[in-house]
Amino acid sequence: MSVLVYTESENGKFKKTALEVASYAKAVATQLGTTVTAVTVNAADTSELANYGVDKILNVTNSALDKFSAKSYAAVLKQAAEKEDAKVIVVSQSADSKYLAPLLAVGLNAGYASNVMEAPSNTAPFTVKRTAFTNKAFNITTINTDVKIVGLSNNSFGLVESSASASTEDFAPTLPESGVTVQSVDKAIDTVTIADAEIVVSAGRGLKGPENWGMVEELAGVLGAATACSKPVSDLGWRPHSEHVGQTGKPVAANLYIAIGISGAIQHLAGINASKVKVVINTDPEAPFFKAADYGVIGDAFEVVPALIEKLKAFKAANA
Repeated sequence: MSVLVYTESENGKFKKTALEVASYAKAVATQLGTTVTAVTVNAADTSELANYGVDKILNVTNSALDKFSAKSYAAVLKQAAEKEDAKVIVVSQSADSKYLAPLLAVGLNAGYASNVMEAPSNTAPFTVKRTAFTNKAFNITTINTDVKIVGLSNNSFGLVESSASASTEDFAPTLPESGVTVQSVDKAIDTVTIADAEIVVSAGRGLKGPENWGMVEELAGVLGAATACSKPVSDLGWRPHSEHVGQTGKPVAANLYIAIGISGAIQHLAGINASKVKVVINTDPEAPFFKAADYGVIGDAFEVVPALIEKLKAFKAANA
């Protein structure tokens, strides 16, 4: 019996979430006294996984899986779980894993706990802590099924290095007819994705227009952060919808979330509430965001942000 973990990759390289779920799987395997088996799909180099406690790698190479299909990927993981007699399966909370995990749960007759944020407090019965009510509360969940699926909340467990000697085995599962045809995929190039980012710099209508987004991108560049925006901004066409964060957009669980010129509508706050530290910059001291923020700056973004950029650049130069 092994703890099975799905390690996501993009363009052959592992995402940060892949290393985080591997770290988590190692912690669970230690509690259970067993090993970690990772499933990789079209990954160019799998050796990195050994640094995070993976003992065995099932390497799937199939051009039919270049484009994500929840049905196909769930079938891959189901066959891997059956092959390894896995009783615990760990996935991330990426958009892809959120699609495939319920299908996998049905296929394996497994219990599925999403938004898990800590290692199990108990393994008999299997008990985990989860976020609930759009991250406003915690939920203690017990999974009583024979097979258990854990969806790990992004940036909740962190990367924990634990060297292992991983063996690699080619794995060729049978793929079902997906019934889905992908026409095209548009991806941002050379930018940090919101899902993988530890820091997110977001802005709203307080920036007055798309022509002022340069300072947001510059601040993000200095911090190594992803850029994001509020729903009104994406609706106006100032920024792409892929950057819209909030309850009706992409959820954010960053270590640091900086909101510039965003008042803080309830849907936006619900979507970013899992972020550990929230900073708001706004001219309106009555903006709802100040009540949810850890730190607030009452001031004009056009004065505060450039000054912040210069201070950060000076700090980095002094500590280079």
